[in-house]
Amino acid sequence: MTRIFSIFIVFFLMGCSNALIRGTGDLGLVVERASGRVMLIETTGRSTLAHIEGLGDLSHASVVFSRDARYGYVFGRDGGLTKVDLLRARIERRIVQSGNAIGGAISQDGRLVAVANYTPGGIRIFDAATLEPLSEVSTGAKVVGIADAPGNRFVFSLFEAGEIWIVDASDPRNPGVQKIPSIGKQPYDGFVTPNGRHYIAGLFGEDGLALVDLWNPQDGARRILDGYGRGEEPLPVFKMPHLRGWAVAGRYIFLPAVGRHEVLVLDSVTWREAARIPVHGQPVFAVAQPGGRRVWVNFAFPRNDAVQVIDVAAMQVVKSLRPGRTVLHLEFTPRGEQAWVSSRDDGVVVVYDGASYAELARLPAESPSGIFLTSRAAMTGF
Repeated sequence: MTRIFSIFIVFFLMGCSNALIRGTGDLGLVVERASGRVMLIETTGRSTLAHIEGLGDLSHASVVFSRDARYGYVFGRDGGLTKVDLLRARIERRIVQSGNAIGGAISQDGRLVAVANYTPGGIRIFDAATLEPLSEVSTGAKVVGIADAPGNRFVFSLFEAGEIWIVDASDPRNPGVQKIPSIGKQPYDGFVTPNGRHYIAGLFGEDGLALVDLWNPQDGARRILDGYGRGEEPLPVFKMPHLRGWAVAGRYIFLPAVGRHEVLVLDSVTWREAARIPVHGQPVFAVAQPGGRRVWVNFAFPRNDAVQVIDVAAMQVVKSLRPGRTVLHLEFTPRGEQAWVSSRDDGVVVVYDGASYAELARLPAESPSGIFLTSRAAMTGF
């Protein structure tokens, strides 16, 4: 009898253990900006698993993931850096490292997390495992457009100074800095191409973008799409465009134009304009669907209730969707079969079929903004 009971206990515990085991490949975090919390989601069943509280000011927040996709690092507007355990649905550790932060990045080897700061400026580098501070790079200006690059480097732009800096964090306690001056007025965001070779910064103070070849940074910055709005009065900008997205589709890069109802198309071979596509409003994100056939676009106030889909071959809008009021972000599952879209003012995350555009699910969320899936853990620049 005792032996039978022991066997029963073993199998019972095995069953309990298996119930707790899951992968992280289909998980993600949705920022609930008004509540200081994140929503843990899974894309296989398109469901909400948990809400994780206590992350501070998330009015402008972003997330990167550890290389094993176990942890998310949430960068808050209040300078907070929060390490979230996705499997246990809880905060692992949280620190407030500055007065005002705008985002961050994780190094190529996954050992370092860098935070970009508005106040007091500069970046701070932390141990990804413990959040121990390792070093600080002072800039004297707001840091924008931070991204990771091969070689455990971090690349970012300085809004007031009009410069791009490349920080080599191979020795994280004594990072090296390379400064590229005179890139243009008021860089507002930037991104690294998926192959890790080029960094592109958008300019708010003038029409154009700055391009740096990270294989040859000593050559400085090259101006591209210079004067794309020449001769035309720009519209008032109610929300800055964002360049951090899957904006690359094949040889083309799709970029939201500042103050215009257009998406600019850049040829990544010639670095010349390939097309410009009229759209519903001022674009905020232009995000390429995995596979590169389509690009989905959302828009700034007052026309921010829509998402439009651009066919890359035709270079024109082929579908318009109305997910809800104030669409803030969109994210694709790794193979592009689902598109997740946040509607802040309707308090919902809408999931679409990536091929048919059929609505698959609506998940309630409190003022949702950024959507971040763990597939980003394997991507350069995310």
